[in-house]
Amino acid sequence: MKRNLVLLALCQGLFLTNNITFIAINGLVGFSMAPLSWLATLPVMGYVVGSALATAPVARVQKWLGRKPSFLIGIVVAILSSLLCLYAAINKNFFLLITATFIAGFYQANAQLYRFAAAELAAPGDKEKAVSWVLAGGLMGAILGPNIAAVTKDWFETPFAGSYLALTVVGGLAALVMSVIRFPSQSTQPGPLTQTSRPLHEIVRQPVFIVSAMGAGLGYGVMNLLMASTPLAMQACGHPFQDAAFVLQWHVIGMFAPGFFTGHLIKKFGALRVMAAGIVLNLLCITIALSGSDLHQFLIALFALGLGWNFLFTASTTLSMSSFRPEEKDKAQGAINFCVFFVMAMTSFGSGALITTQGWTWLNLGSLVPMIIMAMGLVWFTHQVKSSHAQHPS
Repeated sequence: MKRNLVLLALCQGLFLTNNITFIAINGLVGFSMAPLSWLATLPVMGYVVGSALATAPVARVQKWLGRKPSFLIGIVVAILSSLLCLYAAINKNFFLLITATFIAGFYQANAQLYRFAAAELAAPGDKEKAVSWVLAGGLMGAILGPNIAAVTKDWFETPFAGSYLALTVVGGLAALVMSVIRFPSQSTQPGPLTQTSRPLHEIVRQPVFIVSAMGAGLGYGVMNLLMASTPLAMQACGHPFQDAAFVLQWHVIGMFAPGFFTGHLIKKFGALRVMAAGIVLNLLCITIALSGSDLHQFLIALFALGLGWNFLFTASTTLSMSSFRPEEKDKAQGAINFCVFFVMAMTSFGSGALITTQGWTWLNLGSLVPMIIMAMGLVWFTHQVKSSHAQHPS
């Protein structure tokens, strides 16, 4: 099982290599081709909308075929969509680029389930650590993603065309690694203790589901809002692309390096306290970002943003596992990922519109709203838990 977890963490790293490269270059490629500047991040939005709409089909594929075939199909889609992005960039076809990133969303919808698959590969008492360790595999994406974008930027006459070509190689490696992972068999035969699967509307009405979906969705949304606009903001402030790639690299290190210990923190302090720490780190990011636009301010702000995302997302994922039964996992996990991608879709478009019309300052001020909502959600859920304990003392 440890071998399979290591290999799954490697797949997570290769997925994040693809993901971060997409984030680093799609806004800039879109900006060079968009008919209006505020449409620059539509390719990023296409990626996220594609992911959101793919959550339901992916859930069905996972239920019918199992984890591994679904994950491999997602990787094949990643390779094909990268080739389509390459063609769109060379031919300067903005709308084809959006279509290609939309298709690539099927890969992301699959790969966002790696963290849940990790819990299935671990012993019951080690689920928090397994989720955290596999997410830590994203460190590979932190190192490779921005560097791939920077190194391959000028391989061809069309800027970043080489980056899309490099992503096909990344996809090939991911397929090779995924093909040797052994996942537990997912028998659909009901056992003597199997309970009837509840309808989705009943699952999502639970306070624990609501707050975990909020944590994952709003945490990812704020991170995406600021990360997707950072290359454009730094370009507007006169920083070269190499600086933006460096900032994104440390941002992604902040996202995934804590994965080696976040599971321990959740086990020691509980998911809610770790989520609260994530909110504080997001507020710290916004404060630093509002203080100026020098390289070190972008760097520290985005690093804090990465740490805050890790705490919120990992703790939310762990918390969500108490909201559904094993036989309900496909639809429940799909619903959580839909919430994540829905918020990301709005922030992907909003980042381009805000950064090109209102600027970096208003973008950060707007990020305060979801963090305030998340804080209120944690307070509400804590009150719900205390009320439940008072009515049903153990």
